[in-house]
Amino acid sequence: MVIATKFGFNTPQGGGTDSRPDHIRATVEESLKRLRTDYIDLLYQHRVDPNVPIEDVAGTVKQLIAEGKVKYFGLSEAGVANIRRAHAVQPVSALQSEYSLWWREPEDQIIPVLDELGIGFVPFSPLGKGFLTGTIDAGTSFAQNDFRNSVPRFSEENRAANRAVIDTLARIAPEKQVTPAQLALARVLAQSPTFVPIPGTTKLHRLDENIGAAAIELSADDLATIDQAFAGIAVQGERYPPQQIARIDR
Repeated sequence: MVIATKFGFNTPQGGGTDSRPDHIRATVEESLKRLRTDYIDLLYQHRVDPNVPIEDVAGTVKQLIAEGKVKYFGLSEAGVANIRRAHAVQPVSALQSEYSLWWREPEDQIIPVLDELGIGFVPFSPLGKGFLTGTIDAGTSFAQNDFRNSVPRFSEENRAANRAVIDTLARIAPEKQVTPAQLALARVLAQSPTFVPIPGTTKLHRLDENIGAAAIELSADDLATIDQAFAGIAVQGERYPPQQIARIDR
């Protein structure tokens, strides 16, 4: 079993950016106790803390690695400058950031830097928070506590506007005899052997469906067809509410 966990949370809802060295150490000690383990394989910073120099964060994790309490250092949603600064102090093993067919911004600057520095990429929301499965449309109702209720991209208007994304996946997927979700995941996996997407689900049959994507082989022509089909689609709506967008490192 490989354990990955994070530090930086400082709100009851699991948000925040608190990366003070003392807080990092306290979080790790508590995690080790709760997980009943001697070390954490991959320790991520949840979000870049604007109040703590990234060198101090990386230095603290470096000390924890030297003490045998952590094996590898990861960042999440970090920008190019902070990736480089952190990596200079303690090699970064993985970056976790959102990436999918409807959020491809990392392709511009982030992924080239990861390739340059030899850092693995862990795309979260590779299925677009469920939208790329093709099971969500303008008429879908979310539970009252579903965070997508606050995400602009999931407003009823934007779900209707973004229908072209699903229609495109639904048109291409049958040609490969796969589901839209599997095609979306396979496209992410095909970008690099160092990409490890982390789709989430609460249903066993969806887990089986997601695992099936790993066996799908997409040729260069397949990838070109997918990229060409999506080139003319302008996805509507921000991926986070304004207050969360403001906290993302650039």
